[in-house]
Amino acid sequence: MAFWRRKNAVLAALVCLAPPALADAPLFAIDRTQLPFDLGPGAPGNSPARVTNLPSAAANSQANPANSSATRANSPRNPANEKRVIFDAGGQVLGYYVPNAGGTLNLFDRGGGRVAYRPRGTQSLFGNDGRWCGTVVATQDGGMAFGVTPECERAFRR
Repeated sequence: MAFWRRKNAVLAALVCLAPPALADAPLFAIDRTQLPFDLGPGAPGNSPARVTNLPSAAANSQANPANSSATRANSPRNPANEKRVIFDAGGQVLGYYVPNAGGTLNLFDRGGGRVAYRPRGTQSLFGNDGRWCGTVVATQDGGMAFGVTPECERAFRR
């Protein structure tokens, strides 16, 4: 019972961090040791070692055109991506996200460099080198928010 209260409290705190109507998806730093098990890298579906989560998996690979900002759909110049902005608690735009047809969600910095990806079938985000980078949570308004490690957050600010 205490686990569920803690999990719900963490999720409620994550959702409440999103300022209304600034942009599509807030990004905030998390301490992975404070996450409920099913949101962290210890859960089997979120493990960096899971074959479908590896950066070398075809669906996640940077070599896959569906994951490259050189593709129009993923380009920072694509007007559709203005509706998928990633911002911090201060409202600063850090980048944008783009889902692809294969189910991978790609997160790009403002210049179009891919910072992280979420493979199909997991809530976890992974850096391009395969390290666990954070989690994706649904917000009350049907959107999403990105809770990321401090290292991953810094990658958006380079």
